[in-house]
Amino acid sequence: MRLREKVSVVTGGGSGIGRATCQRFGKEGSSVIVAEINEETGQETVDLINRDGGSAALFLLDVTDINSVNKMVSETCERFRTIDVLVNNAVAFVMGTVEDASEEDWIRVFKTNVIGYANCIKAVIPVFRKAGGGSIINVASVSAFIAQPKFVPYNASKGAVSQLTRCTALDLASDNIRVNAICPGSIETAGATQVNIDLGFDPAEANKALAEEALMKRMGKPEEIASVALFLASEDASFMTGTHIVVDGGATID
Repeated sequence: MRLREKVSVVTGGGSGIGRATCQRFGKEGSSVIVAEINEETGQETVDLINRDGGSAALFLLDVTDINSVNKMVSETCERFRTIDVLVNNAVAFVMGTVEDASEEDWIRVFKTNVIGYANCIKAVIPVFRKAGGGSIINVASVSAFIAQPKFVPYNASKGAVSQLTRCTALDLASDNIRVNAICPGSIETAGATQVNIDLGFDPAEANKALAEEALMKRMGKPEEIASVALFLASEDASFMTGTHIVVDGGATID
């Protein structure tokens, strides 16, 4: 088991990529904190992990609230002694053009996708320093470095996550804290389906078109992102920091 006796926090662990990551980490021996704002979906993830013989606990977390984040870190350390891995995965999907997006839209997407990530990183740094190191994994997106129509707020936030990853990797390397990012392409999740609906697309037709964009002619699965997260969390990635791993079936190769 690649994460035996490790303690991992996964934000947005109630569905999609977050749930798949929680389950994979649990199978690899990690105690998993499912940090989720939705109690029902978060508890479902916990139950799935525990049913499979793993160890998981739910913490109702609002990543935009630094007090909530600090409480989560404190209570996790009280129960599990430490934290070894942080996966920043909580997400707000806010789409539109510059003209469409309201000030409230910009605030919402950046509070969750950028400030929320920064809050969690800030809170775990003292724990990681005390432990002699740790791994931070930010779920970014290929949207961080490509242009997409009517995706301005979301893409801007993911571009910020990319720079957050690079800069914190630079600042924290001397503490043996690794910071890396995963950049998924089109992944089959309920969140992605809802985005297509919100944009006025037929989900089935949209998924078909997205699959065609990939060299592999399909969309990715949450479990395939979880496998990359496992690699970055493990000692197999011990000499990697500041890295962005693109997982998009070759869609952005050119």
